[in-house]
Amino acid sequence: MTERIVPSGDVELWSEDFGEPGAPALLLVMGGNMNALEWPDPFCELLAASGLHVIRYDHRDTGRSTCRQFAEHPYTFDTLAADGIAVLDGWGVESAHVLGLSMGATIAQVMALNHEKRLRSLMLMLGGALDIDFDGNIERGFKGEPSLDGLPGPQPRFFEMMALFAEPVETVEAELDRRVERWALLFGDELPFDRDEYRRWEQKAIDHAGTPHEPYQHHALTLPPLTRGAELTGLTLPTLVIQAMNDPAAPPPHGKHLTELIPGSRLVEVPGMGHALPSSVHQVLVDAIAGHAMAHSTKAA
Repeated sequence: MTERIVPSGDVELWSEDFGEPGAPALLLVMGGNMNALEWPDPFCELLAASGLHVIRYDHRDTGRSTCRQFAEHPYTFDTLAADGIAVLDGWGVESAHVLGLSMGATIAQVMALNHEKRLRSLMLMLGGALDIDFDGNIERGFKGEPSLDGLPGPQPRFFEMMALFAEPVETVEAELDRRVERWALLFGDELPFDRDEYRRWEQKAIDHAGTPHEPYQHHALTLPPLTRGAELTGLTLPTLVIQAMNDPAAPPPHGKHLTELIPGSRLVEVPGMGHALPSSVHQVLVDAIAGHAMAHSTKAA
């Protein structure tokens, strides 16, 4: 593994790679307010062992990347998409497979629309399409109202998770406890979830950031205009959509909706999987991701 700080406009982004630099590049785009280490090391190592050059990075305002007050330095999803391209530039990668998770799936869609020539393929996991008003659906869900787009909104376990973070905690141990509980709620109980494993991973994420306090700046972001969803119908990128069948944040059929929007895209449904990445789902995900990437790795890196 090699660490690298790369510039993106007036900020610096921390990044790290796994695998051989000459292999097809895979850029991992994490969800909101999460640093790069939320991509578990064993997952990244499995991806690298499958023949990919894996690159993960801290979003601006997370981890070891530049962190500032959002009100003084506002930005948009276009900015976050440009950050991903800047990471590729910093590693000398002309084109890469891009895998986005949760809010990272939103960023990855914007990357594909704004910078399509820099992507070999697109992979979207645990997220929904740009024409879905997720923020509005969360607000409606809090009020007990249904979503207005014909797809299910966040499920009760999602709101239980949000309630965990309503009040601050005073110790690192208490923070670790609720982070593990967050992921347990998001993942559910249909497949094995190892709390001790996740506690170790969250400790690493805290050590990496240098603070137990999670950032909040991404909560201030405004989602891309819903009209951008229609642009997905013009994408020509090979696209893989991974639907976690027990996901309380973007439950089925959000994945099916994405595949209906993006021409030629392929849907993989993972039974029992929730909105988290414990080791119990790593191999099935790596098989799907690496299979898709290797089938579409003809561009020069």
